[in-house]
Amino acid sequence: MASGKPFFDDLRSKPEVIDPPQSEDVVEIDGNVNEPSQMASKPNVVVSSSVRELLECPVCLNAMYPPIHQCSNGHTLCSGCKPRVHNRCPTCRHELGNIRCLALEKVAASLELPCKYQTFGCLGIYPYYSKLKHESHCAYAPYNCPYAGSECTVIGDIPFLVAHLKDDHKVDMHNGSTFNHRYVKSNPHEVENATWMLTVFSCFGQYFCLHFEAFQLGMAPVYIAFLRFMGDDNEAKNYSYSLEVGGNGRKMIWQGVPRSIRDSHRKVRDSFDGLIIQRNMALFFSGGDRKELKLRVTGRIWKEQ
Repeated sequence: MASGKPFFDDLRSKPEVIDPPQSEDVVEIDGNVNEPSQMASKPNVVVSSSVRELLECPVCLNAMYPPIHQCSNGHTLCSGCKPRVHNRCPTCRHELGNIRCLALEKVAASLELPCKYQTFGCLGIYPYYSKLKHESHCAYAPYNCPYAGSECTVIGDIPFLVAHLKDDHKVDMHNGSTFNHRYVKSNPHEVENATWMLTVFSCFGQYFCLHFEAFQLGMAPVYIAFLRFMGDDNEAKNYSYSLEVGGNGRKMIWQGVPRSIRDSHRKVRDSFDGLIIQRNMALFFSGGDRKELKLRVTGRIWKEQ
């Protein structure tokens, strides 16, 4: 199979969350089932590496869920990869047909496994067919780095990411719930991919990221400022923030709820969830001959009662 893996590298994708099969018989597995659980309510079934390999799709390398397909020689394949290999077994190249590997599906139904985020603190033990759904919502899942200036691939918990932002990205770190920032650009007509340095605020025992960048809204060049919460969405809803920008006797005010960093900065930006300022208005606020952006954004963060 080693020679075939590079051919299928482009087929690998994020596993789909699949509900467990209904009314399936459970096959008991002797051997490695006697280890005590870290959770008192459930037994911890220790699964050998050979069993894990049996349940691994040879194409995408993800765990397989029903329907699990097999060729006439017994080689297995997940349902997501079957149409991508043009109905040919990736191991022996025989035609796949529509043969299901019911035995392997029943073996999987008998297993209970720890969450893959165990090293981040999750101690739960879950049935094989429920594990993937749990992991898609696990509160211990690591966060992606919220830095927007580059495609950073670092992941970790919040304290780790705060240190990473400070030490590796050299972001501005501030204590307090109010801010007064000035954004300057000598050639404001260069809208595409104009991103200012991320600012991180520490207040109420939490961390917040202030983003400011320029992008095209249809054909219109605009600027957007928004806040993201370094934590999960259910915690983010406990806070609100306001942003204000103005000049020449006029002002614009935005009030909203910070988005969790579970949502990428691009997702937040593209949903227009923030203070949006058209370029002509931003230059009007900047004063002068309107050839240089000098925009002052003030704001505050507060905790809802």
